[in-house]
Amino acid sequence: ESDTASEISFQFNKHKKTPSVGSHSSDMASVSSVSGSVLSVYSGDFGSVDAQGTVEFALDYDEKNREFQVHVFQCKDLAVVDEKKGRSDPYVKTYLLPDKARMGKRKTSVKKRTVNPIYNEVLRYKIEKMVLLIQKLNLSVWHNDPLGRNSFLGEIEVDLASWDWSNRKLNWYPLKPRSLSAVNGVDHRGVMNLSIKYVPPGSLGKMCPKNPPSGEVHIWVKDVKDLLQLRPSGVDSFVKCYVLPDTSKKSYQKTRVIKRDTNPVFNHTIVYDGFHTEDLKDACVELTVWDHEKLTNHFLGGIRLGLGTGLSYGISVDWMDSTQEEVAFWQEMMSAANEWIEGLLPLRSL
Repeated sequence: ESDTASEISFQFNKHKKTPSVGSHSSDMASVSSVSGSVLSVYSGDFGSVDAQGTVEFALDYDEKNREFQVHVFQCKDLAVVDEKKGRSDPYVKTYLLPDKARMGKRKTSVKKRTVNPIYNEVLRYKIEKMVLLIQKLNLSVWHNDPLGRNSFLGEIEVDLASWDWSNRKLNWYPLKPRSLSAVNGVDHRGVMNLSIKYVPPGSLGKMCPKNPPSGEVHIWVKDVKDLLQLRPSGVDSFVKCYVLPDTSKKSYQKTRVIKRDTNPVFNHTIVYDGFHTEDLKDACVELTVWDHEKLTNHFLGGIRLGLGTGLSYGISVDWMDSTQEEVAFWQEMMSAANEWIEGLLPLRSL
């Protein structure tokens, strides 16, 4: 993979073969309905009732196997979710924060029709002790819904840096309402240093050999600082890029992997053509940072560059959710054709 320029044709205009606005919106709806963005994969569970009850668990670290163990024994007096049937089907889920990704999730079995479930299960994490001590354990209880709309029943958060590791006994803890760290996932995931530029169609003049027949968006990923350190050796990171609503291979680009560095320098430029100026209102550039491992890649954080309107070609989409900083960055690019716009944007979970 080139570290200078990856060029890809992103043909928005393939949806514009007819002048009918209605057919155009229909085409884009069919695209966005089947394509989910990378960041949206990390959405949480739904629904909630007032948290109540207690959970009994113990923590231990197995030095020999380098394994963190959460012994979830039971819960008592949980909230009732289905009041008509007087039932809850609870299970326990754990995360290590700030790395609140699906790869870091563990959960117990589901116990049906009870507010006093007994699990007696051990949830295990292969992790170095020194890395574990800079994290927090988020343990939450949920009602399992057959349709996937699970209800939050309560949680507890444990600062592992201050945990008494000589205490291996089972203890009771009160379940609390959702905390901000669990909702937002991460306080600080690092920052991305990048530049973007929009080249409108025909704007470089007829004499210019590189004058694009359609508009181009240039994305220059320079570096990322202060990435989450998942291992003592650092992280092996790379950046993925999509232009939403297209999440096909045509839109997908990625940088090379930078090994053992929490401040990786990529210096990688991507060019997407096929842009008309009006497409900038409805498209979104999604850049996500990943830690590369042999079996699976770990999500570290990302940004979305767009207007953040919640709409794409008249269709409501969850990925058009840019922050104020990301929106301002995109707007500055739209108003300054053919100019590189520099930015330093914080990575986020969702």
